[in-house]
Formats: sequence, structure tokens, C-alpha cells
Amino acid sequence: MSDVYDIIVIGGGPCGIATVVEARANGLKKVLLLEKGDNHSQTIRKFYKDNKRVDKEYKGQDSTIHGIVSFEDGTKESTLDYFDKLLDHDEIEAVFNSEVESVKKKDDLFFVHTAKGDYKAKNVMISIGKMGRPNKPDYKIPPSLNGVVNFNLNSCSSGEKVLVVGGGNSAVEYAIELCQYNKTTLAYRKDKFSRVNDVNLAALWELEKANKLKVRLNHDITEIENESGRVRAHFSNGKIRVYDRVVYAIGGSTPVDFLQKCGVELDADKDPIV
Repeated sequence: MSDVYDIIVIGGGPCGIATVVEARANGLKKVLLLEKGDNHSQTIRKFYKDNKRVDKEYKGQDSTIHGIVSFEDGTKESTLDYFDKLLDHDEIEAVFNSEVESVKKKDDLFFVHTAKGDYKAKNVMISIGKMGRPNKPDYKIPPSLNGVVNFNLNSCSSGEKVLVVGGGNSAVEYAIELCQYNKTTLAYRKDKFSRVNDVNLAALWELEKANKLKVRLNHDITEIENESGRVRAHFSNGKIRVYDRVVYAIGGSTPVDFLQKCGVELDADKDPIV
């Protein structure tokens, strides 16, 4: 712990990678990247299906690049390859499988504590994102259903009756993927999709038109129960349906506990004050 880093970046996603690369390019010599997973870009590796589109711009939002790290439209694979090259080219010091437990400031230094050891730095950047902490519904999920209530596709099989819950790109992509091998329904609580890109939306409606999946708008779940190992879903419109599996894709939330351990001030909505 004798070395003092110019900056320690917590989180090995796109933001964390860009930060360490830009830091080196701007003259900071001692730069360290800490990532709790076994490789960088865990969200992309875990939640993106093979060959998933990765877009630079989303629904007209400004994505002007400032700095030396460029970014273009691509796929899951090409994006991961690009990040590999960035880290390798700049010989960034990175420690994986190293989850940060706390960050404390004393005088002019930050002390970063991990299960593998402690580090000191003049600056600390937290770039951990939200996808590692998926949102869960307001109603209770019976513990007996934990095996068939999921938040990604890792446990999904084939030949099942599956309900996907959500109205964003992840939910739509999950439904598109699952309907190839399962009887799939996508349920969204609102009357239309407003956050889905044009490519995904076109593919969704095409599959529904071909009767390969069902789309149910204005369908909000109020309760789920265990019915002989299957999921009995109660909807706000009074309908009840039984599924083999339910997959939630309803976004992620700020990891409040971790940020508080790091001394980050939060507003009334539990978002960081910047």
C-alpha cells in the first residue's frame, strides 16, 4: 500500500475504460482500474446476446466524442475487441476479481479497501453503472419461484411458456431471442413503447404479426404466486395467466449502499450529487 496512485477508477465498463485511457493520455502516470468481475465490460458480456447491436447514438441523443477514445456503431463482439485493444495498447494496470468495499478520505488521499488489499490515490472515480443491480418489482417474489423468476436470459431454456416484463430495448431483445425456442409473451404496463430503438421495434412487430410472439400493452402485474412450480401472474386488468418462467427487464437502480460507504452525497431521490 506504499504506492500512491494519481487516480483509481472503480468499475471496468465503457466509462471506466475511457477514464483510465484519457487519464494516461493527459499525463497521469500511476493509474489503476479496479473491477469486481473477472474481465472488463461485465454488463455487455452478461446482458448482451451474441451479435447484439451497440449503437453510438440512441434516438437522436447527442453523442459527440470529447477526447481520444472514439466510439462507433458495432456489435457486442466488436465493442469488446475495441476495449481490449484500448487497455492493451496503453498498458493500463488493472486488477480484476477485486470488489471495492469502501473508500475513505484522510487528509489529501483516498484509501480504497478491497478484499484483496488496500490502495491509496490522489483521486478516485466511481463508474459502476446500474445494470449490476437490476430493478425488482414492487410486489413480493415468492422465494419458491427464484429458479423461474429471472433478470436475464442465463437460466432460460427452450420449450417453455415465458413472460418477459418491461418496455425498453433489453425487454424487447429478450422477447425476440426467447420466441425462437419458446412460447413468449412481452408485457408492458404502458400503452406504447417510447424507449425502444427503431430496429428492435420493427423486429418485434414483425414477429408479432407472424404470430411468433405476443405483445401485451397496458398489462401491469400486481402479484405473482407459485402454482405447482409455475408462475401465476395477476394483472391489473383482472386477467390471470400461468407461465413456466418470468424474465424481468425493468432497468437498474443506483447502488445506494455502496455509494454511501464511499462517502458520496445523495439527493432525495438517492442519486449522486454532482
